[in-house]
Amino acid sequence: MVALTPTQDKYLPYVLAVALFMQILDATILNTSLPQMAQALGESPLQMQWAVISYALTLAIFIPISGFLADKYGTRRVFLSAIIIFCIGSLLCAASPTLDFLIGSRIVQAIGGAMMTPVARLILVKSYPRNKLLTVMNFAVIPALVAPLVGPVLGGYIVQYTSWHWIFLINIPMGVFGFIMGKKLVPALFEDTKRLDWTGFLLFAAAACGFTLAVEFGAQVGRGFYGLMLGLLASLLLGAYIWHAKRRTAPLFPLSLFDIRTFRIGITGNLFTRFGISAVPFLLPLLLQVVFEYSPSQAGWLLAPIAVGAIGIKPWVSKIIQRYSYRTVLVYNTTFMGILIIILAQFNDAAQWMWFIPILTIMGACNSMQFSAMNTITIGDLHGTQTSSGNSLMAVNQQLAISFGIAFGAALLTLLRERLQMDTLTAFQTTYWILGVFTILSGLHFLRLKPEDGRGLY
Repeated sequence: MVALTPTQDKYLPYVLAVALFMQILDATILNTSLPQMAQALGESPLQMQWAVISYALTLAIFIPISGFLADKYGTRRVFLSAIIIFCIGSLLCAASPTLDFLIGSRIVQAIGGAMMTPVARLILVKSYPRNKLLTVMNFAVIPALVAPLVGPVLGGYIVQYTSWHWIFLINIPMGVFGFIMGKKLVPALFEDTKRLDWTGFLLFAAAACGFTLAVEFGAQVGRGFYGLMLGLLASLLLGAYIWHAKRRTAPLFPLSLFDIRTFRIGITGNLFTRFGISAVPFLLPLLLQVVFEYSPSQAGWLLAPIAVGAIGIKPWVSKIIQRYSYRTVLVYNTTFMGILIIILAQFNDAAQWMWFIPILTIMGACNSMQFSAMNTITIGDLHGTQTSSGNSLMAVNQQLAISFGIAFGAALLTLLRERLQMDTLTAFQTTYWILGVFTILSGLHFLRLKPEDGRGLY
């Protein structure tokens, strides 16, 4: 355990708080801004998904190596470098003249983000004793609750009254503040490192990109064959990673993790459930602005109840799980979320906006309970070195699910509009129906849990 100065002991958690706030604000501020960005870049608002997917996919690819880099080159150096890269990416995003340039800039931004928050969390774990860690972490993650509430509303007002460039430029003053804090407070911590599994890293990265591109190309007219080929190639690459991991003593992700039943059920359930849910925050602002013609600020305010519901349910999550068990909560909550997504498909008039508020508030509460339950049951039975590798894989899995989910939702919308010639509103409604049914079916996966699973976690 590193010896902290009184100033470091008091203010070091603020470093993670700033990093988390900056990263989550950047993720949530973008969705309400996409239609205006599309107009400025000369693109269709319904073709902007890669501005979001590229970021989530890059996070998934680079998160696994953040710990290795921090151990080898020092937590202080890597954290400060991450902030610089994130800010450079933000500047490039703001200067983007085309969608392709924006996608490339988001990749740069995500490389910084992939190191920034995980390394900040690692710094706290290594700097505080276990009896103080929970208190420190709970304080540091408060911005993770506030940013989703602020992001959509702030993004709406920025693009409505200034220009879309400022949704990225707003990161610069926060980045400068975080850099100054990090330079003064973050200790330089090193660890002996094993050689990184670069072969496994490249195989995993290529497979993740292949699956995402397969979904994208599969929905486009005349490109279905390319989508099929990419899907087959990605499957082969995933198989190659499994073959490689079985023969390596220290693979990128140990396959032995999947011998633990609750981890296996949790990680796959996490993927499939988020697959359906993750498309909603991307699609909903588009529906509100493109179809119902709400202003960006109105759309932002209508998304705020999701965050309100998520914050409001937090104190009750443990009590609900303790009362009904992980198995019961996950099965019924997933089913209920699928029903809520289907309810979104029933809206066909901008005048129905009052009904959005209770529906999205309940959806936010269900999301919060779902993610808390899935995350804790996934890593609850891990011990020793399994905990860090399992936690890393879970973080990667979450980002992959976001990229797959958005790609899947956007692909469905494209398929319904371009191939089946549906009007835009009907295409949105049908997409919500399919996502809702998929989410309900994914809830059946949690029936594999036993009623007593996770009993010692609350």
